[in-house]
Amino acid sequence: MELIKRIKQAEEQAQQIIEQAKADAAKQAEQGRQRRTQILEDAEQQRKKATEAAVAQAESQARAEVEDLKAQGERQRQELRDKVTDKMGGAVTKVMDYLRD
Repeated sequence: MELIKRIKQAEEQAQQIIEQAKADAAKQAEQGRQRRTQILEDAEQQRKKATEAAVAQAESQARAEVEDLKAQGERQRQELRDKVTDKMGGAVTKVMDYLRD
């Protein structure tokens, strides 16, 4: 009779150990899922920050390039005006001379 009690107790303890192991495994699996979720969220935030930084840098570079192109265009226009102004004086003189003759 005592042996049967011990066997039943051992079975109950084994069952408790199994249940505890299942609970521990489920808890660890949930913690693993939470860690993966957190890692994914962190990675997404870092990706967004990197994208925003890249966009801001590209915008800054584009603005600087636009300013450079505007300045270059203005220099070219001024050079053209200077060339035309020099030639215009001679052309006016030729036209006036032609009209006088």
